Amino acid sequence: MTSLRQRMTEDMQVRNLALNTQTSYLQQVSLFARHFERSPEQLGPEHIRDYQVYLTNEKKLAPGSVLIAVAALRFLYKVSLHRDWIFGDVIPAPKKPQTLPVILSPEEVLQFLGCVRDRKHHAILTTCYAAGLRISEAVHLTVPDIDSARMVIRVDQGKGQKDRYVMLSQKLREILRDWWRVEKPGHWLFPGDIEGRHITRDAVELACQKARLRFPVRKPVTPHSLRHAFAVHMLEAGTDVRTIQLLLGHCGIRGVPGNGEYGFREMLKSDSGGMWNANRLRLTSI
Repeated sequence: MTSLRQRMTEDMQVRNLALNTQTSYLQQVSLFARHFERSPEQLGPEHIRDYQVYLTNEKKLAPGSVLIAVAALRFLYKVSLHRDWIFGDVIPAPKKPQTLPVILSPEEVLQFLGCVRDRKHHAILTTCYAAGLRISEAVHLTVPDIDSARMVIRVDQGKGQKDRYVMLSQKLREILRDWWRVEKPGHWLFPGDIEGRHITRDAVELACQKARLRFPVRKPVTPHSLRHAFAVHMLEAGTDVRTIQLLLGHCGIRGVPGNGEYGFREMLKSDSGGMWNANRLRLTSI
């Protein structure tokens, strides 16, 4: 490991950046250095500009992919190399198009889940929808995270390293209990093929793609689109936006507690109309 790589790693560690973020940043910096076959310490604003042009025009990367490289290079030069630049000018971020996801109807979600033949894959994709989880959160669920007595699921250290609670519908509890009775998972709720490890995101994505081939509706479906469907269906059922944000682990309204036990309790307190109980996903079929 080079001294610069070591320094950047330590800089990310002391800031407690997520492990995935650290891995991604190091990969992006490595690609940048390999492109010029020189250490980033020897490269400057013109090299960075040329590299961004290369990513955009030759590699034809999407703005979202270029943004990852931008974030990594900004961290490297600002934090680890202490460059005194105006980073918005030297390493500009591309404007990301604002797009709307294609949403499945409740009936289409049920139909799609019916196309998932493997019991484990069906259980985890159903959980992504019925609890509105990110795929990274679903694969990390452990057996103790399912609190059947309180009818909640604990999401431990979700995106942004934040804990939160989400709803556990009656139907989802039955599906997870059936899964547990048959497979008897140990620590991980959805174990992977390697003993002692959880199922991988790639395995779930692949299962989703296979089910998509059997799905007669011509709409794109990914694990994340099931999370989108969860949010839209809750909104259509009359749930207020603040509650949905809490469930998704977002904090889009300034000052609204978005995560953890406090946020969860506040959501229940504010549910004067009984929307939480009436909508315990409104997905009585899930």
